Amino acid sequence: MYDLKGFRQAFGLTQKNIADILECGQANISGMEKSMRDLEPEQYKKLCARFDVASVDKFKVSDFIQENKKKESEPHISFSEGVPYYNVDFIGGFDIVLNDQTTKPEYLIDFKKYNEATCWCNVTGHSMEPEITHGDIIALKKIEDISFLPLGEVYAIVTTNGMRTIKRLGPSSDPKCYTLVPTNKSPEYGIQELPKNMIEHIFQVLGCMKRL
Repeated sequence: MYDLKGFRQAFGLTQKNIADILECGQANISGMEKSMRDLEPEQYKKLCARFDVASVDKFKVSDFIQENKKKESEPHISFSEGVPYYNVDFIGGFDIVLNDQTTKPEYLIDFKKYNEATCWCNVTGHSMEPEITHGDIIALKKIEDISFLPLGEVYAIVTTNGMRTIKRLGPSSDPKCYTLVPTNKSPEYGIQELPKNMIEHIFQVLGCMKRL
């Protein structure tokens, strides 16, 4: 005996939805649920195939829903939804993405946690290690209004003279400047001053991960 009603509710479907899938009347579905009558073998196969499940019993549906929730919390490559991934390095070739609106992403990254990002791209360099590692990819969200930038956040910055850098933004004794603070405490990486009027484009770095 199949738990058709439980299956339907687990997927958030109406009786009409099920009827449309099985190409029968809604009254048939209502009758099956009330009498707990089994599906016809072909209907059973069609329903399993439509939702990519092995069976229509309640335990399996619950398992399937949990697995899908787990997948939603993890990043994966998609070609239908998510954020564009450009196989370019922010420090090296990001101007291609900025200046050529016809540039196509390699694919989309569907990662619910960072789906508010503008794009994903590559990172090279060691100044933000261990926070952001050489070879990671980063989720960038373009900031349109730069009149107020929360300090303490990590930003990817493009300056008017073409420099591109990824640093944490800090306060400066000069109100016309920000400080660019690296995470890496090695002596070769120091704090720099950046005049605010030199910022041409700025993106908040929402997060990073290894390339998929």
